[in-house]
Amino acid sequence: MMKLSKDFLIHISGGKTDLIPVGGAAFSGIMRGNQTLGTILELLKSETTEEEIVSAMKEKYNAPDGIIERDVKKALSELRGIGALDE
Repeated sequence: MMKLSKDFLIHISGGKTDLIPVGGAAFSGIMRGNQTLGTILELLKSETTEEEIVSAMKEKYNAPDGIIERDVKKALSELRGIGALDE
């Protein structure tokens, strides 16, 4: 199970997503993304798994096989890299 760290805030505006560190976050900067990242971050507001995120994304977006899985895996890897996930 994983969840977005309380040390990060999500800001979504005009189809663009920003992940902003606050408090004790070791990462300093802003992670910018698109609507897909915004959806993933919204799902990470509560405890979830990679499989649950992929399933929810498949319900929302129509994409060829493997694309959603690849995008979710990449986003989670980047989020782990900046310490934005509590696992």
